[in-house]
Amino acid sequence: YKDNSHLTDEEKKNTNFDHPDAIEFSLLTQHVTALINGQSIEQPTYSYLTCSRNQETIHTEPKKVILIEGILILTDKKLREKMDMCIFVDAPADERLIRVIHRDMIERGRDVVEVLKRYENTVKPMHEQFIEPSKKFADLIIPLGGHNHVAIKFLAELIKTKIHSTHISN
Repeated sequence: YKDNSHLTDEEKKNTNFDHPDAIEFSLLTQHVTALINGQSIEQPTYSYLTCSRNQETIHTEPKKVILIEGILILTDKKLREKMDMCIFVDAPADERLIRVIHRDMIERGRDVVEVLKRYENTVKPMHEQFIEPSKKFADLIIPLGGHNHVAIKFLAELIKTKIHSTHISN
């Protein structure tokens, strides 16, 4: 996510993390390009409690396989162009809602009324406007989310093949 440390507490509270504008795609694309070119990066870390980047980074070395995940990843054309394969994990709406409730209440300290209001006013409309349409850019769509064991096994085999058969390209 973009660093929002310059925003007021009220502005931070109203930040829409489910809109592509919340992601600093230019930095992400720059980092992916560096990794593809065999260069290490300092990956930013983010605090959802303060809505800002932490001082700490994660030193990341290039690897034969680079996985980029996130609900908005396929919305950015320049980033998609860096990918060998685009995968869309399609989870049922009720499962998505349960995940949001769990995450926002347990990890972010929100109450159930606030979570459901945010889901109805932000999360669901952003899913319909940006995430669901980005499915058309996927080379592979995996239905049933993490419960699709056949697809998970297939992807694991693809990754193993890539790891054992190629070198990091320049």
